Amino acid sequence: MFGIDIFDAALLPAMMVALSAGVLSFLSPCVLPIVPPYLAYMGGISCNTMASDGLGRRRAVIAASFFVLGLSTVFLFLGFTASVLGRFFLHNQSLLGQIAGGVIIVFGLHFLGVIRIPILDREARIQTGDRGGTFLGAYILGLAFAFGWTPCIGPQLGAILSMAATQDSVPRGTTLLGVYAVGLGVPFVLTAAFVERAVGLISRLKRHMKVIERGMGLLLVGVGVALITGAFPALAFWLLDTFPALGLLG
Repeated sequence: MFGIDIFDAALLPAMMVALSAGVLSFLSPCVLPIVPPYLAYMGGISCNTMASDGLGRRRAVIAASFFVLGLSTVFLFLGFTASVLGRFFLHNQSLLGQIAGGVIIVFGLHFLGVIRIPILDREARIQTGDRGGTFLGAYILGLAFAFGWTPCIGPQLGAILSMAATQDSVPRGTTLLGVYAVGLGVPFVLTAAFVERAVGLISRLKRHMKVIERGMGLLLVGVGVALITGAFPALAFWLLDTFPALGLLG
Protein backbone atom coordinates (compact mmCIF):
# COMPACT_ATOMS: atom_id res chain seq x y z
CA MET A 1 0.00 0.00 0.00
CA PHE A 2 2.86 2.41 0.79
CA GLY A 3 5.08 1.13 -2.00
CA ILE A 4 7.55 -0.59 0.34
CA ASP A 5 8.70 -3.99 -0.92
CA ILE A 6 11.32 -6.38 0.47
CA PHE A 7 14.19 -4.35 -0.99
CA ASP A 8 12.67 -1.12 0.32
CA ALA A 9 12.47 -2.65 3.77
CA ALA A 10 16.19 -1.90 4.00
CA LEU A 11 15.07 1.64 4.77
CA LEU A 12 13.50 0.54 8.08
CA PRO A 13 16.73 -0.15 10.01
CA ALA A 14 18.30 2.94 8.44
CA MET A 15 15.39 5.03 9.73
CA MET A 16 15.81 3.59 13.23
CA VAL A 17 19.51 4.48 13.14
CA ALA A 18 18.71 8.00 11.89
CA LEU A 19 16.16 8.55 14.69
CA SER A 20 18.61 7.28 17.32
CA ALA A 21 21.37 9.51 15.93
CA GLY A 22 19.06 12.54 16.16
CA VAL A 23 18.18 11.85 19.79
CA LEU A 24 21.82 11.24 20.71
CA SER A 25 22.76 14.48 18.96
CA PHE A 26 20.28 16.33 21.17
CA LEU A 27 21.77 14.68 24.27
CA SER A 28 25.34 15.51 23.25
CA PRO A 29 27.54 17.92 25.25
CA CYS A 30 27.33 20.36 22.32
CA VAL A 31 23.55 20.74 22.42
CA LEU A 32 22.01 19.68 25.74
CA PRO A 33 23.52 22.40 27.98
CA ILE A 34 22.38 25.23 25.69
CA VAL A 35 18.76 24.09 25.28
CA PRO A 36 17.08 26.09 28.12
CA PRO A 37 18.83 29.43 27.33
CA TYR A 38 18.20 28.91 23.60
CA LEU A 39 14.50 28.36 24.22
CA ALA A 40 14.29 31.44 26.44
CA TYR A 41 16.21 33.53 23.89
CA MET A 42 14.03 32.39 20.98
CA GLY A 43 10.85 33.14 22.93
CA GLY A 44 12.11 36.55 24.04
CA ILE A 45 11.60 35.65 27.71
CA SER A 46 13.68 34.66 30.72
CA CYS A 47 14.15 31.07 31.83
CA ASN A 48 12.15 31.78 35.01
CA THR A 49 9.26 33.25 33.02
CA MET A 50 9.30 30.29 30.65
CA ALA A 51 9.01 27.93 33.60
CA SER A 52 6.39 29.84 35.62
CA ASP A 53 4.16 31.56 33.07
CA GLY A 54 1.78 29.54 30.88
CA LEU A 55 1.71 32.15 28.11
CA GLY A 56 5.51 32.33 28.13
CA ARG A 57 5.70 28.55 27.89
CA ARG A 58 3.35 28.49 24.90
CA ARG A 59 5.44 31.16 23.23
CA ALA A 60 8.56 29.09 23.86
CA VAL A 61 6.88 26.00 22.34
CA ILE A 62 5.95 27.92 19.18
CA ALA A 63 9.43 29.43 18.94
CA ALA A 64 10.98 25.98 19.40
CA SER A 65 8.77 24.65 16.61
CA PHE A 66 9.99 27.37 14.24
CA PHE A 67 13.57 26.65 15.31
CA VAL A 68 13.10 22.95 14.49
CA LEU A 69 11.52 23.92 11.16
CA GLY A 70 14.63 25.96 10.37
CA LEU A 71 17.12 23.22 11.09
CA SER A 72 14.88 20.66 9.37
CA THR A 73 14.93 22.80 6.22
CA VAL A 74 18.71 22.51 6.09
CA PHE A 75 18.74 18.79 6.88
CA LEU A 76 16.15 18.01 4.21
CA PHE A 77 18.20 19.98 1.69
CA LEU A 78 21.31 18.02 2.71
CA GLY A 79 19.37 14.77 2.36
CA PHE A 80 18.18 15.77 -1.11
CA THR A 81 21.72 16.69 -2.15
CA ALA A 82 23.19 13.49 -0.74
CA SER A 83 20.56 11.45 -2.58
CA VAL A 84 21.34 13.13 -5.90
CA LEU A 85 25.04 12.45 -5.37
CA GLY A 86 24.02 8.95 -4.36
CA ARG A 87 23.56 8.09 -8.04
CA PHE A 88 27.32 8.45 -8.39
CA PHE A 89 27.71 6.60 -5.07
CA LEU A 90 25.71 3.63 -6.36
CA HIS A 91 28.10 3.20 -9.28
CA ASN A 92 31.01 3.04 -6.82
CA GLN A 93 29.07 1.67 -3.87
CA SER A 94 31.50 -0.95 -2.62
CA LEU A 95 34.60 1.26 -2.48
CA LEU A 96 32.89 4.45 -1.26
CA GLY A 97 30.86 2.50 1.30
CA GLN A 98 34.04 1.06 2.78
CA ILE A 99 35.71 4.49 2.85
CA ALA A 100 32.69 6.15 4.50
CA GLY A 101 32.36 3.26 6.96
CA GLY A 102 36.03 3.53 7.90
CA VAL A 103 35.78 7.28 8.54
CA ILE A 104 32.63 6.82 10.64
CA ILE A 105 34.32 4.07 12.69
CA VAL A 106 37.21 6.47 13.42
CA PHE A 107 34.68 9.04 14.68
CA GLY A 108 33.05 6.35 16.80
CA LEU A 109 36.39 5.39 18.34
CA HIS A 110 36.87 9.05 19.27
CA PHE A 111 33.64 9.07 21.27
CA LEU A 112 34.58 5.75 22.87
CA GLY A 113 37.86 7.31 24.02
CA VAL A 114 40.05 4.90 22.05
CA ILE A 115 41.55 7.77 20.04
CA ARG A 116 41.19 11.54 20.33
CA ILE A 117 40.49 13.94 17.46
CA PRO A 118 40.98 17.49 18.84
CA ILE A 119 38.59 19.24 16.43
CA LEU A 120 35.73 17.06 17.67
CA ASP A 121 36.25 18.35 21.22
CA ARG A 122 35.49 21.94 20.26
CA GLU A 123 32.32 23.49 21.68
CA ALA A 124 29.63 25.24 19.70
CA ARG A 125 30.04 28.96 19.08
CA ILE A 126 27.06 30.02 17.02
CA GLN A 127 26.61 33.75 16.41
CA THR A 128 22.90 34.41 16.71
CA GLY A 129 22.82 38.17 16.40
CA ASP A 130 19.74 40.11 17.37
CA ARG A 131 17.21 37.46 16.39
CA GLY A 132 15.55 36.67 19.69
CA GLY A 133 11.91 37.11 20.56
CA THR A 134 10.32 36.54 17.13
CA PHE A 135 9.18 33.37 15.43
CA LEU A 136 10.95 34.40 12.22
CA GLY A 137 14.07 34.91 14.32
CA ALA A 138 13.65 31.39 15.75
CA TYR A 139 13.43 29.98 12.22
CA ILE A 140 16.57 31.88 11.16
CA LEU A 141 18.33 30.67 14.31
CA GLY A 142 17.42 27.10 13.32
CA LEU A 143 19.00 27.69 9.91
CA ALA A 144 22.12 29.13 11.55
CA PHE A 145 22.30 26.26 14.02
CA ALA A 146 22.24 23.69 11.21
CA PHE A 147 24.58 25.56 8.84
CA GLY A 148 27.05 26.29 11.65
CA TRP A 149 26.90 22.68 12.75
CA THR A 150 29.07 21.83 15.72
CA PRO A 151 32.14 19.69 14.91
CA CYS A 152 31.44 17.18 17.69
CA ILE A 153 27.96 16.44 16.28
CA GLY A 154 29.09 16.37 12.67
CA PRO A 155 30.01 12.66 12.77
CA GLN A 156 26.40 11.66 13.52
CA LEU A 157 25.13 13.86 10.72
CA GLY A 158 27.86 12.56 8.42
CA ALA A 159 26.86 8.98 9.17
CA ILE A 160 23.24 9.65 8.19
CA LEU A 161 24.34 11.52 5.06
CA SER A 162 26.45 8.50 4.09
CA MET A 163 23.42 6.27 4.57
CA ALA A 164 21.30 8.67 2.51
CA ALA A 165 23.84 8.53 -0.31
CA THR A 166 23.42 4.76 -0.53
CA GLN A 167 19.69 5.05 -1.24
CA ASP A 168 18.49 4.50 -4.79
CA SER A 169 16.06 7.45 -4.90
CA VAL A 170 15.97 11.07 -3.78
CA PRO A 171 12.81 10.70 -1.60
CA ARG A 172 14.33 7.78 0.34
CA GLY A 173 17.56 9.63 1.09
CA THR A 174 15.70 12.79 2.03
CA THR A 175 13.46 10.73 4.34
CA LEU A 176 16.49 9.61 6.37
CA LEU A 177 17.53 13.22 7.02
CA GLY A 178 13.93 14.06 7.87
CA VAL A 179 13.86 11.28 10.46
CA TYR A 180 17.19 12.53 11.85
CA ALA A 181 15.67 16.03 12.14
CA VAL A 182 12.70 14.55 14.03
CA GLY A 183 15.02 12.81 16.49
CA LEU A 184 16.93 16.03 17.12
CA GLY A 185 14.06 18.52 16.88
CA VAL A 186 11.17 16.93 18.80
CA PRO A 187 13.10 16.97 22.12
CA PHE A 188 13.50 20.75 21.71
CA VAL A 189 9.73 21.16 21.51
CA LEU A 190 9.10 18.72 24.38
CA THR A 191 11.60 20.59 26.54
CA ALA A 192 9.74 23.84 25.91
CA ALA A 193 6.38 22.20 26.66
CA PHE A 194 7.55 20.58 29.91
CA VAL A 195 10.31 22.99 30.81
CA GLU A 196 10.12 22.62 34.62
CA ARG A 197 10.67 18.87 34.49
CA ALA A 198 13.01 19.12 31.52
CA VAL A 199 15.44 21.50 33.24
CA GLY A 200 15.80 19.10 36.16
CA LEU A 201 16.26 16.16 33.79
CA ILE A 202 18.88 18.05 31.77
CA SER A 203 20.80 18.81 34.98
CA ARG A 204 20.84 15.10 35.85
CA LEU A 205 21.82 14.08 32.32
CA LYS A 206 24.83 16.42 32.40
CA ARG A 207 26.38 14.08 34.96
CA HIS A 208 26.21 11.23 32.48
CA MET A 209 27.77 12.88 29.42
CA LYS A 210 30.49 10.23 29.27
CA VAL A 211 27.88 7.49 29.01
CA ILE A 212 26.04 9.45 26.30
CA GLU A 213 29.30 9.90 24.38
CA ARG A 214 29.96 6.16 24.63
CA GLY A 215 26.49 5.53 23.22
CA MET A 216 27.28 7.81 20.29
CA GLY A 217 30.54 5.95 19.74
CA LEU A 218 28.86 2.55 19.68
CA LEU A 219 26.19 3.80 17.27
CA LEU A 220 28.79 5.27 14.90
CA VAL A 221 30.97 2.16 14.98
CA GLY A 222 27.89 0.05 14.25
CA VAL A 223 26.90 2.24 11.30
CA GLY A 224 30.47 2.16 9.98
CA VAL A 225 30.64 -1.63 10.17
CA ALA A 226 27.23 -1.90 8.49
CA LEU A 227 28.35 0.34 5.62
CA ILE A 228 31.57 -1.63 5.13
CA THR A 229 29.87 -5.03 5.22
CA GLY A 230 26.61 -4.05 3.54
CA ALA A 231 24.67 -5.31 6.54
CA PHE A 232 21.62 -3.03 6.24
CA PRO A 233 19.80 -5.20 3.65
CA ALA A 234 20.53 -8.29 5.76
CA LEU A 235 19.09 -6.53 8.81
CA ALA A 236 16.01 -5.61 6.79
CA PHE A 237 15.41 -9.26 5.86
CA TRP A 238 15.91 -10.23 9.52
CA LEU A 239 13.25 -7.70 10.53
CA LEU A 240 10.83 -9.13 7.97
CA ASP A 241 11.48 -12.66 9.19
CA THR A 242 11.11 -11.65 12.83
CA PHE A 243 8.14 -9.32 12.33
CA PRO A 244 6.18 -10.70 9.33
CA ALA A 245 3.55 -7.96 9.71
CA LEU A 246 6.06 -5.53 8.18
CA GLY A 247 5.59 -7.37 4.88
CA LEU A 248 2.02 -6.06 4.75
CA LEU A 249 3.43 -2.58 4.03
CA GLY A 250 4.42 -3.73 0.54
